[in-house]
Amino acid sequence: MSVRTTTAAAAATLTATATALLALPPTAAGIGTEEAGRLLLTISGARNTWIRGLRLVCPVAGGHHPHAAEACADLERAGGRPDALPGDTGRVCTREDDPVTATADGAWHGTTVAWRRTYPNLCLLEAATGAVFRF
Repeated sequence: MSVRTTTAAAAATLTATATALLALPPTAAGIGTEEAGRLLLTISGARNTWIRGLRLVCPVAGGHHPHAAEACADLERAGGRPDALPGDTGRVCTREDDPVTATADGAWHGTTVAWRRTYPNLCLLEAATGAVFRF
């Protein structure tokens, strides 16, 4: 068997193994506990002048969220409902009018989440949603 054939066979085996693992539920793939939820979170500025987003996977706090563990804990307490998040009641915000729209789409404990809300400014969004939209 040539080096090229051996390399191609190894690459094909690795690809097949990775594909099979991705198809399995997290516990079967050996990743850890069952997922509570997987959400795509976005924040956009007025008239979509800017947008940023990321995927949050809980409870393993996967993805690129800078406060993933805290965001997952807040979502668990809220039953996966962004409108029920504890928020940051002590946060003081200005009355600046710079609307932002937040969305959360995905699933939480098997229930579909499709949430969208516009806030007067980013500070008020973070005050209402705590760590979940602090990215």
